[in-house]
Parts: sequence; structure tokens; C-alpha cells
Amino acid sequence: MQQGTVRASEVAKFDALAAEWWQPRGPMAPLHAMNPLRTGWIAERLAARHGRTGRDLSGLRVLDVGCGAGLASEALARFGAEVTGLDAAGAALAAARAHAEAGGLTIDYREGRPEDLSGTWDAVVSLEVIEHVEERARFLASLAGVTGPGGAVFLSTLNRTARSFLIAKLGAEYVLRLLPRGTHDWKMFVTPAELGAGLRQAGLRVADIAGMSFDPLSGRWRESRDLAVNYIAMAEKG
Repeated sequence: MQQGTVRASEVAKFDALAAEWWQPRGPMAPLHAMNPLRTGWIAERLAARHGRTGRDLSGLRVLDVGCGAGLASEALARFGAEVTGLDAAGAALAAARAHAEAGGLTIDYREGRPEDLSGTWDAVVSLEVIEHVEERARFLASLAGVTGPGGAVFLSTLNRTARSFLIAKLGAEYVLRLLPRGTHDWKMFVTPAELGAGLRQAGLRVADIAGMSFDPLSGRWRESRDLAVNYIAMAEKG
């Protein structure tokens, strides 16, 4: 069943993982490993947009769309942001609220869809989400709609290439079993050109883009120029 930009099958899939979301070596291990890079990348650029150094997000209002159990929300809150986390998966949100409370963090978690929100935020973040949604154009328009004037939208996703099929689909789900089988539908992956066109249609302009590459020697993710598999982008609202 389709509910606006939300795919019910995807909600059920991630709800089923709620109890294991915060296990660093559980089914969300790749997101745990990637999180420092993607949230650091966001924080540095968002801080710079507001004339700050480092990753100081104090007092900035950030909306995390598709927040799941709160991996990115918590990291951004620790940088000082006032974070609202939004997701359609109720069980994942329950895990998010419990983990934030245990960590002494105040995060406003809400169940719902971005197209149903009112109000605006300084920045809107949606990480590893767009490849799971229905009606991509409507989804991007909804992100733009809740971004304040001069605000920024940050998205990370997977490119639809032969290499991403081999690495992120076959390799991660079937060979190395880093992710549960069926986590991704390769046909839903988004090329940078498609993302850029969709953002422009929504009234946003891509201001920065970078690849996210895994370094097997260090076991960490790093920023790169290679957009063939994972990448992250920042778009500006005029």
C-alpha cells in the first residue's frame, strides 16, 4: 500500500529492525560505520553557512527526515542542533526515543511524512532515504517546502551503476551479508544527474557533492571524488 511518499513495505522492513538498530555490529552496522563521515560533512557545511567554524550547530533547527532509530539525529544533536526526527516507522521511533533519553539528549521525534509537516527548519537532512520512497519528485518538493529561506537540504544515497549493483546489492546483502537481504532495490538507486534534476525542479540548487568511500585498511569511511556507489549532496534554497 502506498501512503503519499511512504512505501508501506519499506516502513515494515525497517520497523522489523528496530530492536537491533543501535547494535554497532547488527544489521545497521554499515550505517554506524558511515555515520561519522556523513554527519560530520553536514555539520561542517551547515556551520560554515552560518559563519561558524568547525561543527558548531548550536541553536540551529534541523529536521532529520527518515530518521529511523536516530543515528544521525543524535550525532547532529551532539553538535548542538535542535533536532526534529521524522519517520513513518513507529517501532524505530520508539527505539529512537528510548536511546535519546538514555543518552540525555532532547530530540523531538515525530511519526509521519514530510508532506504533512508545517513550519520550516534551518536545514533538512535525509540520509539513505530517497532510494526507498515513492514519488521522488513529491518527496523532494516536500523537503524544499519545510526548508526555510536560505536554508539547506542534505541527502545521501546510492548511485545506480554497475559497481553499486555489485558492491551495495550483491556484495553487501548476499556475499558479505553486511545488510539483510532485500534491504535495497537497485532499480530505486538515484544517479547524481537524476538527483540534481529533481532538486532543481523542487526549487533547490546543488551546492556541494562528494563521494563516500570505504577504506578497508582503516575500516572507516572517507570523503572522496568517487560518486559511483555512495554519495552525499548539499542543496541550497534561495
